This record gives sequence, structure tokens and C-alpha cells, in this order.
Amino acid sequence: MKNTELELYTDYLLSTFGAATATGLSAMVEGDVSHDRITRLLSKQAYASKDLWLQVKAMVRSVQSEEGVLIFDDTIQEKAWTDESELICWHFDHCSGRSVKGINLLNAVYHSKGASIPVAFELVKKPIQYCDLQTRELKRKSEVTKNELMREMIEACLHNGLKFRFVLMDSWFASKENFEFITGKQRHFIAALKNNRLVALSEEDRKNKRFVRVDELDLPEHAAVQGWLKDYAQAVRVVRQVFTNKDGSTAILHLVCSDLTCDYDAMTTSYKKRWQVEVFHKSLKSNAGLARSPTQTLRTQSNHVFMAIYAVFKLQCLSLKTRINPFALRLKLLINASRSAYAELQQWRAAA
Repeated sequence: MKNTELELYTDYLLSTFGAATATGLSAMVEGDVSHDRITRLLSKQAYASKDLWLQVKAMVRSVQSEEGVLIFDDTIQEKAWTDESELICWHFDHCSGRSVKGINLLNAVYHSKGASIPVAFELVKKPIQYCDLQTRELKRKSEVTKNELMREMIEACLHNGLKFRFVLMDSWFASKENFEFITGKQRHFIAALKNNRLVALSEEDRKNKRFVRVDELDLPEHAAVQGWLKDYAQAVRVVRQVFTNKDGSTAILHLVCSDLTCDYDAMTTSYKKRWQVEVFHKSLKSNAGLARSPTQTLRTQSNHVFMAIYAVFKLQCLSLKTRINPFALRLKLLINASRSAYAELQQWRAAA
């Protein structure tokens, strides 16, 4: 049985184009649902990853396949003017190369048969406060790392019976511990490598510890080669993918895969699906009001994040049914809202 208040709140997140407030929701339904009722929804229980799975499970079961992929990435939603807490605090943003104040969210998105579904999430919390001896500044740190959180999420997905072949991740998650964990669960990984990652291209070089930076290797074009990463015992496949950017510049991506049957096309085609998590993060921020809630407590802030994730899932389901891009669907809502407001404005002018 669906939680009608949860459904209402997440529909409201997709429908509103301003701040997402309990007062605003109550006004939208003309007082049929009170402000206090929505406030209780946000505060009475702590929604977590297991609650998300209950909402998306039926959809996942309808599209899952052995060739599905499980994609991991984190994102930061800046909250510069909100009081600092263990949830809203300073995190290093590798996209901008600086620390920002906000919410750090780790997501697992399942992609199969053209559908991208959020199946797990974790909020990165930093409850431990300490003094930096060099700067004398008060800082925060987590009790667990994001890599540990990712492994816990993979374990949960396996426990839920999720079918997938590959775990896809960027270079920030390409650790030995993660690789060993994934292959230990009889799954494979495809990950990006940092340019300074050390690789040996022969068993002899590996035994003699003759490792070379991956960006200095003479790798053939459009081909996968077998090699060994330093400190990782199993053989892997490595490719170098060269891109031409819109401005004419060249970009290089090094990929590593644990499945030795994969060739260049299989690796690059599979890893291309990792972009779906970036689309999900963009939709989360643009379409579901992730940053537009004035919630003040740890629980209400965390619950709003959960509901924003669920709202994006609902929008994705509509997109699959209508075959209209999620961003185009939101634009249609905005246009219809503007038309309604314009028509009412004209009525007021005519009556004045």
C-alpha cells in the first residue's frame, strides 16, 4: 500500500518551481493537507536506502537482466547558507577542485534495458570533530569512507537479488579493496584509472615489479591489452580511449576491466553507461528541488533527500511511459504553470 503523503510530497517536488515548503504544499492542495501533517511526514521516521528499494523494486524486477550494470558516483549539493552539521559540512569537490559546504550523496543507479533506476543511496556524514594542528581549524571527518559505503551498498544490492554483470565507477572508487570485493562476489568491474596508476603488461614485469604509469604505456589504439595493476594480484584488461572535445582539444580516458573476455568495444560501450548517473544527479538537482528545502534538522534534511531521489525515479517512470525526456516533461509542467498564471492574470485585469 502506497503512502499517500509520500506520494503527494514527491509529486509536489516535481510540480513546484520555487522553494519546497510544507506551507507551499498545503497551499497547492488548498488546505486539504495541513502544514503540520507534512512536517510530521518529514520528521516522524528516518527514510533510508532500504525504503528506496521498496519503492523501486517492482520496476527493477521488470527490467533487470544479467547484462545490467550497477553504477556508483557521488555528488555534492551546495548549501552555503545552511547551518553546519554532521550532514551539511565541508566536502572536497573533485569536479571544481575545492572544498564546498553542502550535502555529499553517494548513489547507486541500476541501468538495464534502457531504464536507469536509483537502487541505493548513502548520505556522507561527518560526526567526528577534530582540530587541525597545522591550521588550528575545527574540522569534521566520517566514521566510514565512501569506499566502505559503496561496498556496503553492493552487498545490499546483492542481498536484494539485483542482477548485474558490471560495477561501473570513476577513478575515485578504483581501489584495490573495491576490486577485490567485487570479484569476490562473482561480479566484474570497469573503472577509470588515474594517469599515475602503475601497470605492468607482462607477468615477468609484474614479478620483477617493473610497473609503468598507465599514461606512459605504449598502448595500441582501439584494442584491449592484458596487464596487472600494482598491488592487485589478478590480471585485468586495459584500454586507452581518446576523445576529441567540442573545442577541438583531445582527452584521454584509461579503463580497466576484470573480465578478461572483454575487448575494446565491450569495455568502452559498457563504461559509456556510467553517464546515466550524471544524468540522474542533474535531474535530482534540476527537477526534484534537492536544494530548495528549508528543512532545519538532520532527520528532515535527510528525508527530503530521500524524497527527492524517489521523485526523480517517478519522473523517470513517466519518461519511459511517455517516451519524453525527463527534462522535457518538467519543461512542459513549467510552460503549463506559466500559461495558467498568465490566464489568471488576464482575468484579474479584466475584472479590475
